[in-house]
Amino acid sequence: MSAHRVRSGEVSLAAWAQGPEDAPVVLLAHGYPDTHEVWAGVAGILAARYRVLTYDVRGCGESSAPASEGGYTLEALRGDLLAVLEALAPGKPVHLVGHDWGAIQHWETATEPGTPLASFTAISGPCLDHVGHWARGLLKHPGASLEQLLKSWYVLAFQPPLLGRALWRTLGRAWPTVLRRLEGIESPALPEGFSADAQRGVGLYRQNMLQRLLKPRVRRAQCPVQLVTPLGDHFVSPHLADAAEPFVEQLWRREVEGGHWIVRTAPERVARWIAEWVDFREGGPESHALQQARVHGPRPGPLAVVTGAGSGIGRETALALAESGCRVVIADLDGAAAQRTAQLCSLVGAEATPVVVDVGDAAAMERFAAAVEREHGVPDVVINNAGIGLAGAFLDTTVADWDKVLRVNLWGVIHGSRLFGRQMVARGQGGHIVNVASMAAFTPSKMLPAYSTSKAAVLMLTECLRAELAGDGIGVSAICPGIIDTPITGATRFVGQTAAQQERSRTEAQRLYRKRNFTPRQVAARVMEAVQRDLAVVPVAPEAHGAHLLSRLSPALMRRLAKLELTPH
Repeated sequence: MSAHRVRSGEVSLAAWAQGPEDAPVVLLAHGYPDTHEVWAGVAGILAARYRVLTYDVRGCGESSAPASEGGYTLEALRGDLLAVLEALAPGKPVHLVGHDWGAIQHWETATEPGTPLASFTAISGPCLDHVGHWARGLLKHPGASLEQLLKSWYVLAFQPPLLGRALWRTLGRAWPTVLRRLEGIESPALPEGFSADAQRGVGLYRQNMLQRLLKPRVRRAQCPVQLVTPLGDHFVSPHLADAAEPFVEQLWRREVEGGHWIVRTAPERVARWIAEWVDFREGGPESHALQQARVHGPRPGPLAVVTGAGSGIGRETALALAESGCRVVIADLDGAAAQRTAQLCSLVGAEATPVVVDVGDAAAMERFAAAVEREHGVPDVVINNAGIGLAGAFLDTTVADWDKVLRVNLWGVIHGSRLFGRQMVARGQGGHIVNVASMAAFTPSKMLPAYSTSKAAVLMLTECLRAELAGDGIGVSAICPGIIDTPITGATRFVGQTAAQQERSRTEAQRLYRKRNFTPRQVAARVMEAVQRDLAVVPVAPEAHGAHLLSRLSPALMRRLAKLELTPH
């Protein structure tokens, strides 16, 4: 990393450059009350492939301060940026990334005719002029306006000449505690001069905020813009991203899981979003994530993956997802059945891709998940539905029987949840996983020891995974159907019986389930509800609701009922 001093009018700016000199240039602009150090993690990752520039804003860190508060205007800040670019990347197209005030101030450059920018990425930092126009329609969105007013209380507190400085004299010492409590950031000791820098930085608010919000100009972006909007931001409402849409012709918008200082808490994710964007703007292919982030023009629908989608609940769920506008990957061990489901999905106008895969094969699932990400992107919804039935007494169930039912019913769910869940976490934009269990998960039965065990394990796995992934904005639901008329009944093996006895048992089970007449389509509707409402455990059909309630109210009665002979859904 090389250090530089750059003169910009009355101030001397501290700037740094790292990475290959002949690579695309990325400039990372920090916010308030940070310094360039807030970008340390992101810059270190990006520098492997890009020429990365950072600098301390005037009055911060190692840069000198203007003589008066009047030196904090947007025009002066824009001049600083241009001076740094002229000194460190003369004549080169630059991809500017701003966080917080780093984004707010550099909308001034991104909206100036003749801008030297190749692209602009704004993270938690709207254009003040855009917000001013948006705020004029307060009555059109009162809830959003109130939310932002509550988040922006400090903006008004910084307006009186002495109050803002007084607040920072007190708050400065407690800043590491604030960061830890708000976003879990373990901040190192405050740099020397932090409180003084923060007090001077109040000028950013006093010189720009009210002037631009009350008298907004028409400022149209002169370069492509990527908005990164953390949904857990304590200071900037996601609604403010709406303000940019009328003024940015080429706009991509990512709503991501995270807080205001996501550049510190998730540097790998932020670096990946920046790299995807820069590569695209440099002439590379538009990633699947960026395709979905387009604001203007056509964009693909959400991506769903459904296993065991060749028939029954899987097929109907795939169709329901297709009807809702999703692209669907149809996975099944039966290639012809998967192809038929894909054809049915295409009839409603959906993009559907059939894939043959054994969900119990770890290596095959690794290849499958990698292919989905490579060819279609990271799934927004994953339905782990594939399953097989097995009935009969425990002592008649062989080790091979146990291996087979657990391989599909449990390991298939584990593989799907692990592989696609990992992709969702890495993407940082949430998602939903649905694991199809059964009413047998909480209904003991002497005739279903292996099947019930596999489904009970799926239910517990789902509950554990739901707790683990909640912080990443990923919902996890368990669907527990009751007596449902699906092909699994006709394919269930009855251990301890002759071939003729098994056929009679299957025929009787199918007759019972058809008479019950609760369809896979009805289950699919509950799956869709679970995704939309982020439900945890969803019993399906009255008998499943009753058994679920009874398992909580009277486990002893459930143990008595376990002596009855039941078959899987």
